[in-house]
Amino acid sequence: MAQQDYKKQTPGKNNPNNLPGTDEDPKKRPRFNVYWIYGLIFAAIVGYNLFRSASPAGVETNIEAFKELAKQGDVTEIKIIRNKKIVRVFVSKDSISNKPAVYNTVLKKGLYETIIKVDPPQLYFTIGDDKNFTEQMENFRKENPTLKSFSTTYDDEGELFGQIISTLLPILLIGLLFIMMMRKVGGSGGGGGPGGIFNIGKSKATLFDKGTRVNINFGDVAGLDEAKVEVMEIVDFLKNPKKYTALGGKIPKGALLIGPPGTGKTLLAKAVAGEAQVPFFSLSGSDFVEMFVGVGASRVRDLFKQAREKAPCIIFIDEIDAIGRARGKNMMMSNDERENTLNQLLVEMDGFGTDIGIIILAATNRPDVLDNALLRPGRFDRQISIDRPDLVGREAIFKVHLVPIKISQTLDIHKLAEQTPGFAGADIANVCNEAALIAARKGKDAVDMSDFQDAIDRVIGGLEKKNKIILPEEKEIIAYHEAGHAICGWFLEHAYPLLKVTIVPRGTAALGYAQYTPKEQYLYNTDQLTDQLCMTLGGRASEEIFFKKISTGASNDLQQITKMAYAMVTVYGMNAKVGNISFYDPQQENMFTKPYSEETGKMIDEEVRKLVDDAYERTKELLIKHKQEVEILAKELLKTEVLFKSDVEALIGKRPYEEKKVLDIIDNPKDAVIDDPRPGVVSTPA
Repeated sequence: MAQQDYKKQTPGKNNPNNLPGTDEDPKKRPRFNVYWIYGLIFAAIVGYNLFRSASPAGVETNIEAFKELAKQGDVTEIKIIRNKKIVRVFVSKDSISNKPAVYNTVLKKGLYETIIKVDPPQLYFTIGDDKNFTEQMENFRKENPTLKSFSTTYDDEGELFGQIISTLLPILLIGLLFIMMMRKVGGSGGGGGPGGIFNIGKSKATLFDKGTRVNINFGDVAGLDEAKVEVMEIVDFLKNPKKYTALGGKIPKGALLIGPPGTGKTLLAKAVAGEAQVPFFSLSGSDFVEMFVGVGASRVRDLFKQAREKAPCIIFIDEIDAIGRARGKNMMMSNDERENTLNQLLVEMDGFGTDIGIIILAATNRPDVLDNALLRPGRFDRQISIDRPDLVGREAIFKVHLVPIKISQTLDIHKLAEQTPGFAGADIANVCNEAALIAARKGKDAVDMSDFQDAIDRVIGGLEKKNKIILPEEKEIIAYHEAGHAICGWFLEHAYPLLKVTIVPRGTAALGYAQYTPKEQYLYNTDQLTDQLCMTLGGRASEEIFFKKISTGASNDLQQITKMAYAMVTVYGMNAKVGNISFYDPQQENMFTKPYSEETGKMIDEEVRKLVDDAYERTKELLIKHKQEVEILAKELLKTEVLFKSDVEALIGKRPYEEKKVLDIIDNPKDAVIDDPRPGVVSTPA
């Protein structure tokens, strides 16, 4: 019983016998490392300096004994210590050895054995004032003209604490500087972590394993159904490999996510990390880049070394274009560190000694600059295109981002999706957040449709500038300018339906704008593009018709027109004179030379100018025909500053070209007939 009680009183985690003082807990055991050696060296240096700088105490005597020794010629030097009010007397060691009787007389009893051991032998006595002592010494010399000469010096001695401070301070400063340097060299934590010069060739990848899970899954990714199917297959293969290998199939070694910024490439990778039951390495392409030569290739090797130890696993490289740019484009004839890194990555992905079980995911919005060797099958077997979401995708994305937001019951999510064409997932998330902030600023209990309208306006046009001072005549020009856009879009068959027109200034340069709802289409014919040209020229034409002069307000319109007109002539072959020729160069191989002669260039310029002039004349004719409607909208804009589609219908009537077919398709998608772009093919949804 006594032994059991003793065990209860002295428990130990790693002590099977529970003996006192033998607990083998590694956290409690003192660890001997290199810092102990640094500490011992530091203590030795400090001790040596203190011992060396410490002044020997000597043997105490009095001034009379000093004078007796001086008369006998034994004094070699005296040192007057001014701050301590003492005089140190240095005597010859030979005289002490030869005159023991004399020194036993002048010294206190028993101190002869002490002074003979001091090197150099010295005595000391106290004085009241160094000036008085100096006068006494002068008188003593005069009274004893045959006195053997000795030197006299003045000095100050520090106290022991002052000696310690003066000795330790520089050593401590040097030691502190050394420790800081070692921490910087060895990494942020002093233990050789990533970023240190000793570990500069180590990979900076973040590992997500069983202990560090990502709280995002495929349910949080909306509007990317096709891309999700592709990456879900990769995750499913890692979970159930026999399902595919039984039929002789092989898992793709890599998948490249391609798409514009904000479409959800990184979000999809996070979902893969959250769904996959395997280790997930995540890093950026810039993490390989360093100022030192050879570091990028070393980090690639270290990354794949760690991945092989964790296989099967997934490596995700975000913004891979930082290291994957096409080789041979470096203008300087030097050793390109980025190319070395890319070469090592190519070898690790599919080289002579490539291992299986490592899948590479990468994301980029610049696939055109990537090296062809990186894109070939065997490295990136799949290129998953992630485009901007369509109407259905935007509606699904809105539903995901509206989950944490308190929305009004009257909010129409489908209408929000219709009003945000071309918006990516990040833009929709921004709209939802801005709408919540606007509603909170107004003190509302829920976010309604008006808040989302304001948020969309802010994302598209910028911050509303209600206090911006605009002259009345300028405001009138802006009103007629925007009314010209609205009327052209209203009465042109292939123009986009008008959603909203306003003359409230927004952002840095927009004094007003007209918002439309573009159709969800991928092919445009000549009539559609021509109508777009006319609608864009409506503001400039309206100014000329009503004010007989033009302003600088159409600068952005003219930029769009020029770009569109040149594309029609040089890219899409929509000009009879230039012909069915496209000068589009996606690889930018002819950056410094034009793929056509000067004659052809002159003809292109003439045809573009003719195309724009014809569109402008057509726009002026249209606005002159509907001059009354332009004036009605402009005057109403000057009053209310904002007009919606319903307001325009109330003022000038409904739009003559209602898109009934498109509306029927949206309402009844099963009854729609979809034209396939392939010749002679028409498909009907099941």
